[in-house]
Amino acid sequence: MLKLLSYPLSVIYYVFFGLALILIHPIQWLCFNFFGYQAHKKSVDFLQLCLMRCAHILGTRFSFNNPYIIDTNRPLIIIANHQSLHDIYPLTWYMRKYHPKFISKIELGKGIPSVSYNLRHGGAALIDRKNPRQSIPALMKFGEYIESTKRAAVIFPEGTRSKDGTPKSFQTKGLDILFKKVPSALVVPITINNSWKMLRYGKFPMGIGNHLKFTVHKPLELATFVDKQELINRIESTIKNHIEH
Repeated sequence: MLKLLSYPLSVIYYVFFGLALILIHPIQWLCFNFFGYQAHKKSVDFLQLCLMRCAHILGTRFSFNNPYIIDTNRPLIIIANHQSLHDIYPLTWYMRKYHPKFISKIELGKGIPSVSYNLRHGGAALIDRKNPRQSIPALMKFGEYIESTKRAAVIFPEGTRSKDGTPKSFQTKGLDILFKKVPSALVVPITINNSWKMLRYGKFPMGIGNHLKFTVHKPLELATFVDKQELINRIESTIKNHIEH
């Protein structure tokens, strides 16, 4: 019954989702080219809010639990599990005061209204996962950018989305580079639950009536960990222990 209901709701959702991307794209362009970074960021924040409102059409709810006071005047490395593309816009919205910047595959830098423009001009790292000669320098430059601007790098160490919520093993290369290039960072682990259910049937129809949950765990001072593998193991364990099955 739910799947049957999801067909008409998915059509409405995709119409509004597409309109949000198309209509906010020129607003982003104007903000970036005439008013600079802060104006562009506000337009991007507005886009995230619009995408969350679109998800409400599907009966989607969002919860963000952060009991910690996190300094906005220092670089962050936000580490989270990855269940779907629907991880990104709520995470960007709820963490907006920290200026989150994502590591994205290079293919997303073209062809998607609003999204591609923001990835190219908003401070993200666009990497070719099949080409270390491109990806490693791009990650190093990204880390230097985060360190100097005191913004937030968001990384999904699993490397790819989990289609059923079951977490994959963390890949360490990207983390190793960020740890070296952002030495003053505060590391913020976040567990994401239930966003995979948005795509439980594939891209169409969408899953409906889902409760997406984001849980921020205790931030960790990067500089206090001499053994970075110990830090990675601790973060991976913390995130995975809070994934709902």
